[in-house]
Amino acid sequence: MGVHILAFATSPRRHGNSETLLDALLDAMAAEGDVTVEKYALDEIDIRPCRGCNACEKLNRCIIKDDDLHWVLDKIIEADIVVMAAPVYCMGMCSQAKALVDRMQVLRSRKFVLHLPVVPAERQGKRLGAFLSTAGQDWDYVFDALIPSVKCFFHVMDIKNRDISYLMVNSVDEKGEINAHPTAIADAKTLGTQMVKEIKKRLAEEGK
Repeated sequence: MGVHILAFATSPRRHGNSETLLDALLDAMAAEGDVTVEKYALDEIDIRPCRGCNACEKLNRCIIKDDDLHWVLDKIIEADIVVMAAPVYCMGMCSQAKALVDRMQVLRSRKFVLHLPVVPAERQGKRLGAFLSTAGQDWDYVFDALIPSVKCFFHVMDIKNRDISYLMVNSVDEKGEINAHPTAIADAKTLGTQMVKEIKKRLAEEGK
């Protein structure tokens, strides 16, 4: 059974540090074989801000019909591994990433208000998530404010805390600086390999 990986590069600065880290992870994943990788840059698709109208609590879908969320949600639900890469802007995730997180409200409504499944019961606990981030500051707390939003993003799509991996690298500010970091790219490749091996193990157990 093949592995389906869905990745989001959320930075408005294309091919910067967070996306470079993401590409290293995805390259390692693809090298494992029998893997399909889909990567989307949020500056190339249309994800509008949540209106906070709560219409999804009744409709089981977002009331905004003319952006790309409808097919993005389908891909999120179908994926075995979901990855988001987002840089730190003003001590939080960039606004493009936060817009995608906020639009997961429709899954929250599905799960907690309408009490409908997000993924079939047989796929629960069989999916993985990863969050990659970079920051220019060298503070050890620079990523702290991102974590609750990241957990929310994955929880509403039925990826639990224990199944979320993190790779966050500080002190990389200028574009391309991540390539000179002593461990970041190697760490991304290692994480990518480990995640594919783990998901293949879970999918093999599911097939028994």
